[in-house]
Formats: sequence, structure tokens, C-alpha cells
Amino acid sequence: MSAPARDAAPVVQLRRFSKWYGDVVAVADLSFELRPGVTGLLGPNGAGKTTLVLQCNGVLLPGAGRVTVAGLPVVPEHLKEIRRRVGIVFQDPDDQLFMPTVAEDVAFGPANLGLRGSELEARVKGALAAVGMEGHADRPPHHLSFGQRRRVAVATVLAMEPEILVLDEPSSNLDPASRRELAEIVTGLDITILMVTHDLPYALQLCPRALIMNGGTITADGPTAELLADAELLAANRLELPFGFDPAALGSR
Repeated sequence: MSAPARDAAPVVQLRRFSKWYGDVVAVADLSFELRPGVTGLLGPNGAGKTTLVLQCNGVLLPGAGRVTVAGLPVVPEHLKEIRRRVGIVFQDPDDQLFMPTVAEDVAFGPANLGLRGSELEARVKGALAAVGMEGHADRPPHHLSFGQRRRVAVATVLAMEPEILVLDEPSSNLDPASRRELAEIVTGLDITILMVTHDLPYALQLCPRALIMNGGTITADGPTAELLADAELLAANRLELPFGFDPAALGSR
């Protein structure tokens, strides 16, 4: 796994970003930078994580402040390019799989960009190979296991060749073998990754850096092992390690 490079240029920047829904403030005066590598975004339900993620590819626009992706402000005239550069893999893979076969699902996005023929075929094969699903190209997605469908959902995003990959609760509903397989895929990708998760051990395994979000703002930013070893910090942000998971052992990982 690659740690976010502190000296690398930021890929995503938020400066005093706020967003509200009616009278409800979802995110308040938030600033942070996302740099190349794997970063975890941790926080309880209602912390504002989904709102933040949807800003990163322009599904939502800032209510106040500034958001930039690869140097492009998140404003209407840049949304098409930003959405090409930022791929989101949602928690439920069935939200992204709707074509008769795996290959057709993976081809859908690049085909909409105008790719055809051998170029499209190569894009599909490469994306499926990256997630270890090249042998399932002709199968209907609903015939696959949940873990396999999640890997195909990742392939549909990788086929777009994004610069940034957002994973929303990637380990949810996965059995141990599927968790391991997905972890191997994530650590093998040479791409900037933001992983939104409640699964603190998985964040420790995959994310050298983590952000903790609560109440619509970033409450902590640092090495994941250090943050998860701070019992007071976790309690203040309504985060809990699994029973029997010893924080004292985190520093050795």
C-alpha cells in the first residue's frame, strides 16, 4: 500500500467548504487536501462523509467555499471532466451493475466516452484483469457472488481510467476471503484512493493516513495507527474498535 505523499501536489483540495440542506448544516467550514496514496475517511453515521464524497466528483456543488480536483474547480463547466477523473464505487454493487453481462457493464462507461472496437475491448480486459475477474466477462452479474459483484463494480470504474478512486464502505457484507481479495486489489492499484469506512481494522490495513469526520468537519488527520490507538479520540467521535482488537498492538503494524 502506498502512503499519501506529503510532498506531492494535492489531487483534491477543499478550502472552507460548507454544504447545507435547508436549515441542516451537513459540512461546515471544512478544509483538507487529498494527495496520492490511500487515505481513509472515518466517522459515525451523519458525520457528513457522503456529502464530502459527492463533492469530489461534482454530484453535489459547494454551498460555500472552494473544491478543486486535479486543479479544476468543481463548477458546472468542469463537471464532465471531473467525473471522468473521479470514480466512485458505491456500497451496493447492484447500484452499478445493470447490463446483461459483466463485460457489457465494464464497457458501458468507456463506450459512452466514444471508445469502440479493439480499444474498448482492451480497456474492458484490462479493468477485469485488475480485479481478477477476466474469466467472468460473459457471465450475468446477478449470477456472481456478492464479493465478485463488488470487484466487477470496481472494474466498471477502473475502465474509465480515473485519477481518483472513492470506495464507499468497500468491506461491507464481504466474507473474510472476499475482504482479503479486495484488499489485494486496492493495494495493487497505482491510483489515489479515498476509502470511506466504518471498518477500522480494514482502514488500518489499507490506509496509512486517515481523516476522522464528525459533526460536518474534520476532527483529526494523521497516521491511521496513531488515530486508532487514541481511545479518547475514538470515543469523542463515536468510533469503536471491534471487541478484542487491541489498540496497543497497532503501532507494530
